Amino acid sequence: MTCPHTAQPCIKPFRQLQHPREVIRQFTPNWFAATMGTGVLALALAQLPIAHPVLHSVAEALWQLNIVLFLLFTALYAARWVLFFDEARRIFGHSTVSMFFGTIPMGLATIINGFLLFGLPRWGDGVVPLAEALWWLDVAMSVACGVLIPYMMFTRQEHSIDQMTAVWLLPVVAAEVAAASGGLLAPHLADAHSQLVVLVTSYVLWAFSLPVAFSILTILLLRMALHKLPHENMAASSWLALGPIGTGALGMLLLGADAPAIFAANGMPGVGDIAAGLGLVAGITLWGFGLWWMLMAVLITLRYLRAGIPFNLGWWGFTFPLGVYSLATLKLASTLHLMFFSVFGCVLVALLAMMWLIVGKRTVLGAWRGELFVSPCIAGLKK
Repeated sequence: MTCPHTAQPCIKPFRQLQHPREVIRQFTPNWFAATMGTGVLALALAQLPIAHPVLHSVAEALWQLNIVLFLLFTALYAARWVLFFDEARRIFGHSTVSMFFGTIPMGLATIINGFLLFGLPRWGDGVVPLAEALWWLDVAMSVACGVLIPYMMFTRQEHSIDQMTAVWLLPVVAAEVAAASGGLLAPHLADAHSQLVVLVTSYVLWAFSLPVAFSILTILLLRMALHKLPHENMAASSWLALGPIGTGALGMLLLGADAPAIFAANGMPGVGDIAAGLGLVAGITLWGFGLWWMLMAVLITLRYLRAGIPFNLGWWGFTFPLGVYSLATLKLASTLHLMFFSVFGCVLVALLAMMWLIVGKRTVLGAWRGELFVSPCIAGLKK
């Protein structure tokens, strides 16, 4: 088809969909992975040791874009449940797409962190109650994902070791991300008791998530040794394992940093000092484990690239894990004052920005054409 005014091929939006309403009908939680990647890039850019007004403005603009994306995706997914309820509920029986429910609270967590990083300087302390309310909502969603999705894996879904990928991590890691956000939120609360409640809750969330995630990582290592790498469509999943490791390190560093003051304000000064030391040691240890996974993920990705990797929304899996590992690296740099971590953190953030540009461009083009709006839960159903 050509445009009558320019005699050039017409580029219609959603041309690969039978009807524009298919955008809603085919919308899945996978899209929230884009808010995770965009949000973590905004946070990483703002925490680079290179302080520059333009860099900070770009980071804040990305955070604001992330809010728009999150609201848009929430509206589209809510519309799907209203307009196509019977098809939308099929997600609970799907062994892969259901895992992406975890991306919703993790995407929201990056927005909450942005309120503390960007909102406080711009709008003042009035954003703290909003951030606190959103954080408790995030906690509720994270706990629900971490319990209900595995329960459905055990009772309703069909799984096998040879078909396993790192997407199993997504629902359980959400609580760990909420824990790291709690470490940022706690010192901004005015009441000492509220600070303690958020801090202790965050430690519980960290423990709620990390051991389960490491159990999954153990199974994943066995799966890859016995059955080799997953299909090319799941190439980006090799990076997902870096997510719980990087978030675990970042969470312990953030929680330990303010633990002395918060515990002391509540009559437990000795506990806070222990928490700070444990947080630093755990952060360094987990960072080292993450380095192994990152190097392994690089080698696996290079192998996939030789055969070609088809683009899909799973490519956002390249961004968030790298982002949280970058944040953990930068936090170690500011805590230990070691040049190595500062330089390495800057390199990781540069790689993150490059990957975000690549994946973001291809996502926009794929969304415009309509080819990314595919719900595997209803594939093959008559429209």
